[in-house]
Amino acid sequence: MEGFSPVATDMIKTLKRKFVTAKQMPPLFYLWLGPAWVLLGLSRLVILTVTFKRFAHWLGMHDGLAPRTPVTTEEQAKRARAISSAIIVAAKFAPWKANCFPQAITARLILGVHNIPYALFFGLMRSKQEEDLGEIKAHAWVVSGRVNVTGGRSFGQFTSVGCFVSK
Repeated sequence: MEGFSPVATDMIKTLKRKFVTAKQMPPLFYLWLGPAWVLLGLSRLVILTVTFKRFAHWLGMHDGLAPRTPVTTEEQAKRARAISSAIIVAAKFAPWKANCFPQAITARLILGVHNIPYALFFGLMRSKQEEDLGEIKAHAWVVSGRVNVTGGRSFGQFTSVGCFVSK
């Protein structure tokens, strides 16, 4: 790209790459991008204002500590991946804290609308860093079949302390 500064050239390449990626996203991604952003905010508000005991029943059926995942069809898995992408992108642009817990609640709500089976897990891990030794880290994640909807690949890092599954 002659005539452009190196910074402008890099920016143009980045925009082209993002445009190509955007064209490849399924329509369901765009359908849920805006609502996911709003649901992330509402989920954060619920977390800050309502006790867990009062809204836990909305997360699904309590399934104890069993780390198991529901079986999904290929179509459900495809939808779960699109929903996952929408939540992750929406969380990046949220002006509030949109960490794992609001993302998990949002995923549960959207998957529920589509009748896609899910399992929402809560886990704990003792910090391995010397300066934080003894500190316990908490995490929430959602899976649907083989799709890690939110929270990444958390089974190997966190010990499951609670699980809610779709009804």
